[in-house]
Order: sequence, then C-alpha cells, then structure tokens
Amino acid sequence: MATPLVAGLAVAAAALAGRYSIQAWNAYKARPIVPRMRKFYEGGFQPTMSRREAALILGVRETVNAEKVKEAHKRVMVANHPDAGGSHYLASKINEAKDILSGKTKGGGSAF
Repeated sequence: MATPLVAGLAVAAAALAGRYSIQAWNAYKARPIVPRMRKFYEGGFQPTMSRREAALILGVRETVNAEKVKEAHKRVMVANHPDAGGSHYLASKINEAKDILSGKTKGGGSAF
C-alpha cells in the first residue's frame, strides 16, 4: 500500500526537479555575455621608464617596500624568463622596473 505512494512521490519530486533544472538552464543561457578578460594596460613602453610604469610592469603600487618589489619581480620573471621561452626584451624591462622601484637607477637602463 505504501509502495505506490512512495513511488508516486518520487516521480513527482523528479518531475519538479527536472522542471526547475530546465528553467535554471534557460535563465543561464539567456543572461548577457560579459567578457571576463582582465583589462590590461594599453600602450607600449615609455622611452625612459617612470616609477608608475615600473609599478604597472610588476603589478604593485608605486610606494611599495623592497620586499614586495622582490616578490613581484620573482613572480613576473618566472612567467617571462627567456630560458623558459620568454622574451629577452620583456625580461630586461622587468629587471629595469625592479631596479627603479628598489632605487638602484633613475630609469633608462634597458638593454634594448
């Protein structure tokens, strides 16, 4: 006696779950497509690197301490090292940015 009742409730629950799943899928497909790409800095390098440009290259603020500059340099250099298929030009710019933010040079020290 209870078996047909339980089976009926299970079928009804499955039907409701299916209905709401289809509605959720249709709402998901109908949402506007929003580009999820990160906005990068548009433009090339300046002839003489400024602190602002150096901070943009390393992904830190202009007024950051030397330890953060060192960590950011390591992170960016691992991704762009010439031995790992990166560009020698970008590696020189990354090193120049580290030198400027750490106070070793005033700019214009790129090898290229």
